[in-house]
Amino acid sequence: MTDGAPDIDRLDEPPTRRRRQLWAALTVFLLLLTCGLPAALLVGAVRDARSRAVLDRLGTPAADPATLAARQLAERMTAQLDRQATALLAGDRAGFLAVAEPAAHPDLRRRFAALRALRVTVWQASPNGAPETVPGRPGEWRLLVEFRYCFVTPDCRPSPVLIGTRWKDSGAQPRLVAMEESRSAATGTRPWETSELVVAVGARTLVATTPALRGQLPRLLSQAEAAARVADSYAVDGAPPDRYRVFHAGRAEWQRWYGGGRPKWTGGYAVTVGGGHHEVVLNAEGLSPAGLDDLLRHELTHAASLPERGYPGTSTWWLVEGLAEFAGVDGQPVDRYEGLDEVRRLAAGGWTGRLDDLSPADDAPADRVAGSYGISYLAVRHLVDRFGQERLLDFFRAVVHERRAVAEAAEEVFGEPWPALHDACVAYVRGLSS
Repeated sequence: MTDGAPDIDRLDEPPTRRRRQLWAALTVFLLLLTCGLPAALLVGAVRDARSRAVLDRLGTPAADPATLAARQLAERMTAQLDRQATALLAGDRAGFLAVAEPAAHPDLRRRFAALRALRVTVWQASPNGAPETVPGRPGEWRLLVEFRYCFVTPDCRPSPVLIGTRWKDSGAQPRLVAMEESRSAATGTRPWETSELVVAVGARTLVATTPALRGQLPRLLSQAEAAARVADSYAVDGAPPDRYRVFHAGRAEWQRWYGGGRPKWTGGYAVTVGGGHHEVVLNAEGLSPAGLDDLLRHELTHAASLPERGYPGTSTWWLVEGLAEFAGVDGQPVDRYEGLDEVRRLAAGGWTGRLDDLSPADDAPADRVAGSYGISYLAVRHLVDRFGQERLLDFFRAVVHERRAVAEAAEEVFGEPWPALHDACVAYVRGLSS
């Protein structure tokens, strides 16, 4: 996967027997925030700084009349967004709707309910650029806004999302006409933008699904909490996420959340949303109860181990997925790994014998995908068996986080040349495949 790729996908179960659901990885954005203030103070504390930034982009009062008018309109829109943010954090639905025209209320009511269910603790809105007129809609303006949010934990680093808003300039206060869906190339539309959500929160996880799948929520939360305890041990920088965010998608939501369009073999994926968070999405139609535990361990390990800006590219796919698969099997004997048949078939033909050539194509058949994940797992397992998990994580940090050459990292961390280690990993795979 190339630098900046949005997510990490995983395999659906083949029809013949339960197989491991498999995955892929992502990118991100960093923003530091001082949190923990009461809602009104939190909004007010950043208002002046945001206003100054907007004014810097739009020009000074000495600018031409059109620029000055846009500047003043942006200030009034910002004030309305601040009022809405204060209302959301206070649980004041009427106040949240008060800045908008009645036609926008149904969508805003759903967003308000979803965000409150997700226990939003930080909500900030900053204009991104100047207001622009909307062609064919006299008196209507469009303003691109960066919203930043936290769930459950008030002192997290907020995740950003860029959303178009439309306004009617009607006197003293502009009125919100519509809030568009975010369509970021990196992440796509968030679940809380489009869907009604029911949510359960545990000590380490937040799990959300649709009302139609409400009955699965208790089991999902219990299994996610157990998976989080495993994933925490794979936090490469020693700091696991404040909460793992897990979204359980029905058929329609799977096609819509985060842009949809996943490879057919995908059963789950993790996508970066900024602020150090990778949100996990599970395909409700592609899961069996027996396969959910290892799927969750795999995906939450991505969320714990991956850097914010993504990993260097497809040549390191084996290391990223191999680590997540290693966490997914959770210490079970290697001869019980369910992908061994697919590993044998791929090792016997169709694989070049290079670890950096394992990343499957989006249209690859399920057996090919399962074999790629299995070989990656076995390679990582061999390194862990030989050097221990701590040194493997040091190697992962050097290659994936620091983006150092694999050969350089191997010499420093393992004290051995990479070609020899690579050949030993391949020999281990082939030995189990014969």
